[in-house]
Amino acid sequence: MAARPERSKVLCYIVRDARLLVFRHVDEDWDESELQVPAGTVKAGETAQQAALREATEETGLSGLRVVRHLGECRYDMAPYRDEVQHRQVFLLALDGPAPERWLSQEDDPDDASGAHRFECYWLPVSQCHSLSAGHGALLGRLWDEITRP
Repeated sequence: MAARPERSKVLCYIVRDARLLVFRHVDEDWDESELQVPAGTVKAGETAQQAALREATEETGLSGLRVVRHLGECRYDMAPYRDEVQHRQVFLLALDGPAPERWLSQEDDPDDASGAHRFECYWLPVSQCHSLSAGHGALLGRLWDEITRP
C-alpha cells in the first residue's frame, strides 16, 4: 500500500476569556463537519505563522489577530474521508479588538477549491471543547495549561 501524501497544515486556537473561537459549517449536516477551529494549508513561500493568521482571518472575517505562540505539532490521518496525512502546526492566537459573541462568516476561496463555505462562529469555553472534530482538539491540553497557569 502506498503512503498517503502529507500536507502541511495549521490549526488556530483563538482564545478570549478562557473561551475558544469555534465554528460550524452552516450549509453542511452536523455529522459531516461538526465543530472546528480555523485551519488550513500552508501555501508555498509562506511560513506556518503567516498561514495561521491568513486562515484565521479568511475563515472568521476578524482583523486584529496575532500569534501568541506555537503550541506544538501533530499528525492526523484524514482517511477514509480524504487520502492525506496532515502535518499540523498548532498556534495560540489572540484577538486585539472587538468581536461579537456569535456571527456568520464566509470563506470564498478555500484551499480545496470546493467553493464558498459559510460558517457560524462563536466562543465556547475551552473546558467544553472536547467535541472538536477531525483531531482539531489534539493539543487542547497544552492550550488549557497555557491559559490556566498563573
